[in-house]
Amino acid sequence: MKRKRISVSMIALALMLTGCLAGFHHGAMAAESGPAIPELKPTKKEMPDNEGLRRVWEMKAGWNLGNTFDAVDCAWLSNPLDYETAWCGARTEEVLMDGLRDAGFKTIRVPVSWHNHVDENLTIDEAWLARVREVVSWALERDLFVILNIHHDCEKGFYYPSRENAERSERYVRTIWTQLAETFRDTGDRLMFECINEPRLKGTDHEWWWEATDPACQEAMAEIIRLNQVFVDTVRGAGGENESRFLLVPAYDASPDYACDPAFTLPVDTVENRMIVSVHAYSPYSFALEQPGTERFDRNNAEHQAGITGFLDALYHRFISNGIPVLIGEFGAMEKNGNLQSRVDWMAFYVSQARARGMTCCWWDNNLFSGKGERFGLFDRKTGECRIPELLETFMKHCE
Repeated sequence: MKRKRISVSMIALALMLTGCLAGFHHGAMAAESGPAIPELKPTKKEMPDNEGLRRVWEMKAGWNLGNTFDAVDCAWLSNPLDYETAWCGARTEEVLMDGLRDAGFKTIRVPVSWHNHVDENLTIDEAWLARVREVVSWALERDLFVILNIHHDCEKGFYYPSRENAERSERYVRTIWTQLAETFRDTGDRLMFECINEPRLKGTDHEWWWEATDPACQEAMAEIIRLNQVFVDTVRGAGGENESRFLLVPAYDASPDYACDPAFTLPVDTVENRMIVSVHAYSPYSFALEQPGTERFDRNNAEHQAGITGFLDALYHRFISNGIPVLIGEFGAMEKNGNLQSRVDWMAFYVSQARARGMTCCWWDNNLFSGKGERFGLFDRKTGECRIPELLETFMKHCE
């Protein structure tokens, strides 16, 4: 048998091809397996034991029905009920509630803007209120905790935290919450009320930047504190389950930093351990919310860690260690050029650190999955299925 000579170049080619195939096989396996989900178990902080802290702990993983009942500025719509789909493009159905429950969520926040649905006496449109009540009922029937609020109503003439608008703001808070408290008077305490979303001096240089030494900011914080008290007094005075319902109140912008400022104080309540501080934290900002910002989060990077543990520690020391519960009503990190592994690493670190300090986190879902804009979509509204199972698995794994 005649032997063929095999040159060095042929051997090299064979080895290269073998390596390529092996690399291709390894890459295919990695792509098939998806991003790696970290196993993180930070040391839990010491916490007092009371009803409020236990409630927030039981709420575990939360989700926002965003871009839905909170839609505003849709003057082209002839039917007010169409506001529900104006921003998200999908009507809320029971299959979504089934999907959330089956995925492991325990809490749903239902943001609602009311000022587009009231008459000159601030009477809420019956059909709009009935529709909100229907969706809230679907969630409660599935044993979910529900947070109902006033959302994009921070406008002059409605709620605006300035002395000039003080009378109108108080009338708005009192009138809207009187109607909501009466509507849900006999609904159990799994339904919670949140005074308002992100109160601030909208349209000013201080809309997103509160300064302790600025007179307008000082006035705004004082008004927010006063209106939080109006909210508490109104709900408590409505009777029924409202007498002991859990209530959520924010500081300026619902910011953790401003909640921890000495200028912010909690309302006086008639019952103990039923008040929850509501904050929002898309942190670190450059990764979670800023566009373009940065696409990468390194959970082992001290600077990246501090963007999360910094505000969590501040909240823990001011509130939780003193027996006052804190709920992160909105958090999230938008999709940026397929950065799923970084989002998974961020989710694991953020949620595990929050839970170690006794807090529950509620994902902001605006039903945006692609294109321009803040892409926080997680669930398909029409099917109730999760569109990003890796994020969901990471969330559930670290919220226990």
